[in-house]
Amino acid sequence: MKAMIFAAGRGERMRPLTDSCPKPLLKVRGRPMITTHVLNLVRAGITEIVINHSFLGHMIEEELGDGSRFGARIAYSHEPTPLETAGGIANALHLLGDEPFLAVSGDIYAPYFDFSQAFDVLKDKDMLGIPYPEDKRDIAWLWLTPNPWHNPDGDFALDMYTLRNDGPSKWNFAGIGVYRPEMFEGIKPGDFVKFGPLMRKYIDLGRVGGELYEGQWVNVGTVRQLEELNAPLGSVVRVAP
Repeated sequence: MKAMIFAAGRGERMRPLTDSCPKPLLKVRGRPMITTHVLNLVRAGITEIVINHSFLGHMIEEELGDGSRFGARIAYSHEPTPLETAGGIANALHLLGDEPFLAVSGDIYAPYFDFSQAFDVLKDKDMLGIPYPEDKRDIAWLWLTPNPWHNPDGDFALDMYTLRNDGPSKWNFAGIGVYRPEMFEGIKPGDFVKFGPLMRKYIDLGRVGGELYEGQWVNVGTVRQLEELNAPLGSVVRVAP
């Protein structure tokens, strides 16, 4: 399995820090957030990694190189203008191959997430070994988290292990998922396409599975959040706006 790390966002809310540093290179506990992802992916046995980037993307390449010092092989997908999540994936499909792949946002901090879980989702056969029809099997699998302060209403409901667009309780999308390439094949390389509408379409078709992750997880979106994550150990960390 290959993995993609999203690193093309401009990080407007993190300015002025992101005027001179790509957001995924901002450090938590002395290590760039994107490096933490690379190390955890390799630890899980996922060593082929694609990273998309845009503004100051050369700094990401300079920091990570070809990935060999981490035990990985890293390829880069440069976007002159950020293409949003679905557009970025479609632009990098030629690097991701024909099999399901893991994708993770480069600006989340989830140091204990076990990426090896990705191998156990998006099954092609049922428990009896009978293949699922291609138009019925899950096309994506998302991890959700309890709702953070910046997304109190959540994104998706969870019905057992099937996602719903509506429900009595919604959870926050963690920015971590596994996808089949065919989900993005209708998007031309270079097209600007948002992730939400595409995902909601497949959720309505009953083709998106998911589960809840309750470990440490932070979508690092403000300077204050970054400062709180880097506070001395033992300090009260709120991770608030």
